Amino acid sequence: MSSPTPPPPDPDPHLPEAFHYTPDEEKYVLQADALRHRQLRSALLYGSSRYWRRRQQVWPAVIGGLILTALICGVIALVGAFGRQQEVNEERGFGTFRQQMIQESVFEAPPPPEGP
Repeated sequence: MSSPTPPPPDPDPHLPEAFHYTPDEEKYVLQADALRHRQLRSALLYGSSRYWRRRQQVWPAVIGGLILTALICGVIALVGAFGRQQEVNEERGFGTFRQQMIQESVFEAPPPPEGP
């Protein structure tokens, strides 16, 4: 077994500490890369908020908006279908027939009895 090589002496003592020899530098580089990946994943999942627990929930608002949109579309379709059915009824004469029956029943109805 070979013993780990001793660190070479620093060539220039005036260099910043970041540029000095570091034992196991690959391990630190890999740890820094893993930390950067975790930070990026957290930023993607939780947005730019400093505290992910304080962020507002988006999904309830999205689901509520979809439900509201579906209800509005349903009401619009229902009103349109009702209007078209009325037009079809008038074309077929159901509307005028019903109006004639109501008018005839009013005229043919016996007068109410008069009290003493």
